[in-house]
Amino acid sequence: MKRILLSIAAVALGVASFAQTQTLYRFTPVKDIPVTSVKDQASTGTCWCFATISFLEAELIRQGKGEYDLSEMFVVRGNYKDRIFDNYLRRGRGNVGQGSIAHMATKVIEEYGIVPESVYDGIEYDSPRHNHGEMTAYMKGIIDVSLSQRKLSPEYKKLMESLFDIYLGKIPENFTYQGKNYTPKSFASMLGFDDLGDYVELTSFSHHPFYAPVSLEIPDNWDHGLQYNLPLGEFMDVIDNALRNGYTVAWDGDVSTSEFNHNKGIAICPEPADLAEAVKLEKAFPERVVTQEIRQQGFESFDTTDDHLMHLTGLFKDQNGNLFYKTKNSWGPDRNPEMGGYLYMSRAYLQMRSISVMVHKDAIPAAIRQKLGL
Repeated sequence: MKRILLSIAAVALGVASFAQTQTLYRFTPVKDIPVTSVKDQASTGTCWCFATISFLEAELIRQGKGEYDLSEMFVVRGNYKDRIFDNYLRRGRGNVGQGSIAHMATKVIEEYGIVPESVYDGIEYDSPRHNHGEMTAYMKGIIDVSLSQRKLSPEYKKLMESLFDIYLGKIPENFTYQGKNYTPKSFASMLGFDDLGDYVELTSFSHHPFYAPVSLEIPDNWDHGLQYNLPLGEFMDVIDNALRNGYTVAWDGDVSTSEFNHNKGIAICPEPADLAEAVKLEKAFPERVVTQEIRQQGFESFDTTDDHLMHLTGLFKDQNGNLFYKTKNSWGPDRNPEMGGYLYMSRAYLQMRSISVMVHKDAIPAAIRQKLGL
């Protein structure tokens, strides 16, 4: 996703304004699913990994395997490595930024394995928090040389691995966790992550055929991965069915809108005529009726973009019975202290601003699964 940098000043604003939001919205749970603690992507564009790792950690809890804190940066490193090679084969026309989408995390885990956060925290540089600005600048320099020489020399490969070692740390060939010895691959196998094919991505856009796997035209889908395309109603049915039955959802969508207010812990989708007043959160306004056509217009006009991944962890109702989705963000627990890093997204906001989701295929209603051939 495009880089979303944290602002220290926003923390203070969140403290002052959350109580005001609470006077407008009082939430009660329909389903609140156990998940791991909120993490902080800090000054990186790696929300895709934080959201998907949080999703997989929740899956381990759901499956009765216990609570794990898995290393995001182990996965990010593998992703950098793969996308750099992809960019080389595309003669420099690929995407070597920091963003990706959910299936790229599961792809890296299947390819390279996974390790606990305690084994690989990904910070070997002089910083208390993740910050990939300098590393990716050096990375681009090495990439440009290899392209100009039209060659991936042995020295190039050593330089790139050394760069990652310097900033993120060396990859452990073996490690001990809770008294047992593992490699990254054997640890992934122990978790049941050898084959993550049961996790699928879904989307909903009418310029592609419905009930078919399609490749979304978004920059962060740089490997042209496939998402199953559903009509909007069934897309929302999948999300609701998953949450009601204890499955969480990895969500990819747009948060660069005035309707999204992480500091106040709320994301809404009012009618356009009410927008200027509604986003002040001084009173509640009716939500927009979002159709497939309106959603498509937002995508084709680039009003709705692919810029952030988060983790849907619960289904709630406000005092008027409207559905909201409890959402775990990766901007740390202190960005909106009263909410501890969470927010509530309205149903209309989800309908309008979602790009895609990842779910376990068992979370999909049987009739929809049959249509998709899953």
